[in-house]
Amino acid sequence: MNGIPHNAIRSLALMALVISLGAATGLAQADGAAIFKDKCSMCHGPAGIPNPMMAKALGVPNVTDPAVKAMTIVQIETQIKNGKGNMKPIPGLTDEQLKAVATYFKSLAK
Repeated sequence: MNGIPHNAIRSLALMALVISLGAATGLAQADGAAIFKDKCSMCHGPAGIPNPMMAKALGVPNVTDPAVKAMTIVQIETQIKNGKGNMKPIPGLTDEQLKAVATYFKSLAK
């Protein structure tokens, strides 16, 4: 094929795949951050640390709370989708958006 070795074409295709997967992961993180900012930060705080009065009044845990840190992405997704305690469900999110915002929230605990 135009003098380009087959191995080089495969290497370039593999590199393009890796780059596109990395970009997709970055976009999911960005979408998760935007969704969190729009739908969650008013109670959970922009960095996952709620205002102390909000935390006390509504029982909103800090993202660094051991129980929150122990939650899996799937458990966080479930709480976003179904709500829990004073937290109302967040309607209208796709499965991909749920995963993105849950992944973003989990990243705040690090």
